[in-house]
Amino acid sequence: MNTATMFVAFPVPPNLGLPQTRQGKVAELRLELNSGSKKDKNFTQKKIALKKIVANMTMSNNDMVGLFPDIVACMAIQSLEIKKMCFLYLVNYARMRPDIAVKAIPVLEHDMEDPNPLVRALALRTMSYIHVREFVEATVPLVKHLLRDIDPYVRKTAAFCVAKLYDHDRHMVEASDLIDRLNNLLRDDNPTVVASALASLMDIWERSDAIKLTIDYSNASKMVAILADCSEWGQTYILEALMSYVPQESGEALLLAERIAPRLSHSNSSVVLTCIRVILYLMNYISDQKQISALCRKLSPPLVTLLAKGPEVQYLALRNALLILQRRPEVLRNDIRVFFCKYNDPIYVKVTKLELIFMLANEKNIDEVLTELREYATEIDVHFVRKAVRAIGKLAIKIEPAAKRCINLLLELVSTKVTYIVQEATVVIRNIFRKYPNQYESIIGTLCEHLDSLDEPEAKAAMVWVIGQYASRIENSDALLEDFLYSFAEEPVEVQLALLTATVKLFIQRPTKGQELVPKVLKWATEETDNPDLRDRAYMYWRLLSTDMESAKRIVMGEKPAITAESEKLDPVTLEEMCLNVGTLATVYLKPVHTVFRNARPRKLHDSPCLQRPDYPEAVQLPNPKSLSQFNQGQQPSDFDPRVPGSRPAPPNSNTTNTQSQGNLAQAVHDADAYFSQQVSQQASQQAAVNDADEYFAQQMRGMQIQQPGDSFGGDAGHGYGQGYVVSQSSAYQPGMGGMGGMNGMGGGMGSMNGGGMNGGGMNGAQGDLLL
Repeated sequence: MNTATMFVAFPVPPNLGLPQTRQGKVAELRLELNSGSKKDKNFTQKKIALKKIVANMTMSNNDMVGLFPDIVACMAIQSLEIKKMCFLYLVNYARMRPDIAVKAIPVLEHDMEDPNPLVRALALRTMSYIHVREFVEATVPLVKHLLRDIDPYVRKTAAFCVAKLYDHDRHMVEASDLIDRLNNLLRDDNPTVVASALASLMDIWERSDAIKLTIDYSNASKMVAILADCSEWGQTYILEALMSYVPQESGEALLLAERIAPRLSHSNSSVVLTCIRVILYLMNYISDQKQISALCRKLSPPLVTLLAKGPEVQYLALRNALLILQRRPEVLRNDIRVFFCKYNDPIYVKVTKLELIFMLANEKNIDEVLTELREYATEIDVHFVRKAVRAIGKLAIKIEPAAKRCINLLLELVSTKVTYIVQEATVVIRNIFRKYPNQYESIIGTLCEHLDSLDEPEAKAAMVWVIGQYASRIENSDALLEDFLYSFAEEPVEVQLALLTATVKLFIQRPTKGQELVPKVLKWATEETDNPDLRDRAYMYWRLLSTDMESAKRIVMGEKPAITAESEKLDPVTLEEMCLNVGTLATVYLKPVHTVFRNARPRKLHDSPCLQRPDYPEAVQLPNPKSLSQFNQGQQPSDFDPRVPGSRPAPPNSNTTNTQSQGNLAQAVHDADAYFSQQVSQQASQQAAVNDADEYFAQQMRGMQIQQPGDSFGGDAGHGYGQGYVVSQSSAYQPGMGGMGGMNGMGGGMGSMNGGGMNGGGMNGAQGDLLL
């Protein structure tokens, strides 16, 4: 029986077919945009279609540009909602299709005559946003007209448009009288218009070198008077503009600071930070220290209040507090508890609070601070724990009477045997030893008990430094160093440099203990490594030890100045500039403004009779260059500045005739020849001295058995580490003058990797002309 197979065809729904093409989507939106009956008085269908178009445009769908003619046609519809969406489309696609966009200019010009001020302002704002030549040229006369509009909202919008036009074409704006008209708005009756005009002028001033913004006391007083009537952003604009006011009398600066002080209690953080910046600026022109102290006390509560806001605002306030404390330490002096960390603070807020705690710590509150830091050092976050341990060590350096308490806390933390705590504590204890030499040596034994916990380069280098510096007090210092030297080849350069210096210190303090280690380490550092810094230091130590041990001891083990905790502060000039930018993004980075924003105008304190500029250290004045013609006679040359005409000293019996000038030139050439001939003879005699030193040095090294067979990285030959990096070990010695000589001959010049090159000599060489 045959069975027939029957296929039934079902119609496919239109929404379940193939994906719609982009052209199809544009055609569909065009159809929706142009649909709509006359009964649709609210243009509902067009609004829905425009919302879809704007949504596609927001997702960077450039296919929507094909609807440009249809959108231009919709701009004439008298509906503010439709105009907003059409104008948004125009701003987004005008630069892609300027030929079609210019057709919208008549519509926009017509809308600027609309009785509704919102439509007028919207049309003007849209035209100023479009960076197309035809739109910029058409906007200039319209802005001039609307700067005198009867509605303050339109005037405010026109004021901002001037700055926008300046961004598009500054030459066109400077050639017109727009800036003068904008300046006239400063006398407007509406505070919002005045604030907008100030904001526009400030924006233009920031980007122009030809415009100077000056505000006298009368205008500044009027600006402060309208602060209370402005919006929060208007207040920010006015306070920003007050930074351009230069007080001429101390009383004027004090009065303005007192008048704007109520803005410190504003709810907007931008207003508060800008007000703090202006008060800090005006303090530079106030001579009465009691008044400055009173103003500083007013700055503390608003900064503390900002810490109750979100973590981002907290971070901004904390970074600015770091600056303010460096410039005005009396601010926040008694508010250290508010900077104690909370359990739910983000890590970046905690770390910044830790910096502020360190800055505010003193002898009175050190016990409270150390108790808090002990808690931080037991938290889960490793990065924060490291910062807390480092802060304890820095406090020992900063507050000398509390050093013992800080060290005891560090030893307590080391006893926990947590690896990262031990390593961080080792680093800070090294710095404590540098601050207080020959004190607290009793804790060295505790550190040596935890050598196995050290696996980070900085911690290893710190421990090696301690062993080398106090080799005479550590009984088994040679054995400890030998343990570190076992892995010399695999260590980072930082640790290798520390090991090299520590070994030399051991040899100087305990020659019998170090006489076997020094030759091996010097050989590894000069022959079997390729780092230039390590090789250079090894060569210097080698030559130093081979010439005069007493001099080596004075140089290597000489008394050094103690370190301080002040090194992390900004230099005074940078600090001054940063305080003039409190509240801006540059203060987050704690870097000068021009390094963060390349085109930003640098700020500085302007000269004034009442400017109280602090005494900054003067720059070091380099001596002027000296006359070459006097070197041959062994005289002390007179100073001259080659940049200043006529400052070069005249030779004896000189006059102003042309013949005599030519004779002076010949004399100068003769003096130069004689000078360089003398230099060549001096170099020859120096080379002879170098050769003598090389022979002596080679004898010394042979006596130290530096060429022992089997010496390799790690100490004994049986350890099996091989020879490491051997550079041109078989290169022949080639004599030359100066520079780097052959390693086996200790002389010659700096050669190539294979033994030839610059002035002879091999790369595998020591310094031929370095005599210490």
